[in-house]
Amino acid sequence: MIDLENGVFLGQVEDLAARRRWPDLRDMLTLLEPADIAAVLAELPADRLPVLYRLLPKELAAEVFVEMEPEEQEVLIKSFSDTELREVLEELYVDDTVDLIEEMPASVVKRILRHTDPETRRSVNEILRYPEDSAGSIMTTEFVDLKRDMTVSDAIKRIRRTGSDKETINICYVTDPSRHLLGLVSIRTLVLADEEDIIEDIMETNIISAATMDDKEDVAQDLSRYDFLAMPVVDKESRLVGIVTIDDAIDVMEEEATEDFELMAAITPTDKPYLRTGVWETVKSRLPWLMLLMLSATFTGIVISSFEDSLAVCSVLIGFIPMLMGTGGNCGNQSSVAVIRGLSLNEIGFSDLLSVVWKESRVALVCGALLSCANFVKLLAVDRWLMQNAEVTTLVALVICLTLMCTVFCAKVVGCLLPLLAEKIGLDPAVMAAPFISTIVDVLSLLIYFQFAMALLGL
Repeated sequence: MIDLENGVFLGQVEDLAARRRWPDLRDMLTLLEPADIAAVLAELPADRLPVLYRLLPKELAAEVFVEMEPEEQEVLIKSFSDTELREVLEELYVDDTVDLIEEMPASVVKRILRHTDPETRRSVNEILRYPEDSAGSIMTTEFVDLKRDMTVSDAIKRIRRTGSDKETINICYVTDPSRHLLGLVSIRTLVLADEEDIIEDIMETNIISAATMDDKEDVAQDLSRYDFLAMPVVDKESRLVGIVTIDDAIDVMEEEATEDFELMAAITPTDKPYLRTGVWETVKSRLPWLMLLMLSATFTGIVISSFEDSLAVCSVLIGFIPMLMGTGGNCGNQSSVAVIRGLSLNEIGFSDLLSVVWKESRVALVCGALLSCANFVKLLAVDRWLMQNAEVTTLVALVICLTLMCTVFCAKVVGCLLPLLAEKIGLDPAVMAAPFISTIVDVLSLLIYFQFAMALLGL
């Protein structure tokens, strides 16, 4: 992997391009991995992109094209002649072609489809029929299929004849004439078997497969759980229609993780890189959430206003409100993140609600007790003795510490409950993360605080 941060390599590329030393530039680029070449081209001015791209060998160029961002792909497509576009499309796998079509504007899509062969067009249209979040939308229809009555020798001949056009040949799938999935066999098994062995005798029949309408995130997790390189996708009649490969699963996991992070930070998810997202687009993705959270925070103000007279009598209580609210929010966020992660990895579900609440309750009691003890010592040793604040009495410290313990308990319970409830009613659990939990916990902590203050201090 090259280091683009220091700019040395990019400087060399730009220097060679400026001096039109195309052979040297070609040699330099072809030593890199496709993803690194795409990264280099992305850093160069758009007018240089078509020239440098044309320096690459045909197969390498197609691999680089797949790694590029949609903006660079669109620039190249517009600069391609019909012949060049056809050559690139011929080198792409079907799922990559589908991804390309989904990212391009309508005018570019029409041109792409016009230069794809009828078989590819049929496969593309078939995949595009599936919902965006389904396994069918990320599968490829390019796989090696074998028949159960083939010999190992026949199977290897078929792989040699058709394998060059397939996305993977590591796993081959055994089907009947109606394309029902019967089993699978790995290249390792074929190579180690005798040439006269029959496929039916050496294939694995205990198959884990996905349905076309399964959630793509679930399929990606299954690939990770079972350490598969690919997973077969079948229709309602158990006919093999495609496979999901590990590289597509990794992309799904990255997308889902990014989406969860954005939702947890109260940002509307976007599939564009940060620096390629315009200011107005960024504002639109953040402003609605900020507006909602700002309005929801008015509840905090209402609670404080309703106890304004009590605060006037014992003004020292005001200074500890941020600490209580902040600690409560942090505790709630810890629980919610742990539960959201468990939900995303299928480690827990709504049926585990009582177990999760019981665990978080015990954690909350221990954390709350330890934090309260530490805070009690701090209030008396630092605030009262060291800072000479006579208003911080033992009774005031007790109010603060009891509030802290109850706030931690409530925060952790709320933090684990909300994501589970969101999952139950069909919402993304990440929506119930930091911002909403903090708002709820802020109100609860203030109500608890003032109740203890009135009960113990007689306000």
